[in-house]
Amino acid sequence: MPRRRNPPAAKAAPANQAGKGSAAERAFLAGYDAARFPRPSVAVDVALLTVDERRLRVLLTQRTEHPFLGHWGLLGGFVGFDESIDAAAARTLKAKGGHSGVFLEQLYTFGAPGRDPRTRVISVAHYALVHPETLAQPAPQGQALRWADVQVSWAGERGGPAAALIDGSPQPLAFDHAEMLGLVVQRLRGKLNYAPIGFELLPRDFTLFDLQQVHEAILGRALNKDSFRRRMLASGLLAATGRKETAVGHRPAELYRFKRNTRTAGR
Repeated sequence: MPRRRNPPAAKAAPANQAGKGSAAERAFLAGYDAARFPRPSVAVDVALLTVDERRLRVLLTQRTEHPFLGHWGLLGGFVGFDESIDAAAARTLKAKGGHSGVFLEQLYTFGAPGRDPRTRVISVAHYALVHPETLAQPAPQGQALRWADVQVSWAGERGGPAAALIDGSPQPLAFDHAEMLGLVVQRLRGKLNYAPIGFELLPRDFTLFDLQQVHEAILGRALNKDSFRRRMLASGLLAATGRKETAVGHRPAELYRFKRNTRTAGR
């Protein structure tokens, strides 16, 4: 039997004829009809969180138009056609929440077909972390904002939707924002073991008790003081300042800082 010969390989077209920026590509793009395929809208939603008085809290905005008129929800908006996802999230956080230059991280993409009754909308959820001193910051003009307590009915990192309570009353959240908020809690709980999450939720100098309160608010349970102190001091994340609290009505505690080389660890 004669030996079978492989067919000759096709010759690649020269880059100047078929590659990026070539005349062939320019001609293709000039005649391309974007309307051939449906284009869903893309949005961003931002959960801005803080820890205040041992409570994990989220900033909500009240919707002033349909759908979900009057409902509370996360800070959200549509992505501009010439805008990156991250830029849209930062813009939305500043325009609707009044915050900029804070820790902001992409969380997850929510794309269930019926999540928005208006049309097909895909939302890229983010979360941002701030120190509680921002609670008194005035809202941007035209925005009805309230800080709400975050509450979950599940333990550990199991996950599920979260509730938002204003003045102790649960608020039905717009769209799928309850699922988004629950995923934020799940993400924060998972990162507590390897990233200095508390850095963004505490002042520059803090006590171990301050740090423990942040962990307890995120985890939703009390922690043993002694074992927590040992674990944090052995973690390599903290540096003693050599100073102590002032103007307190009890024995002043030592102040710590997060080490600079761990500030962005695990992000």
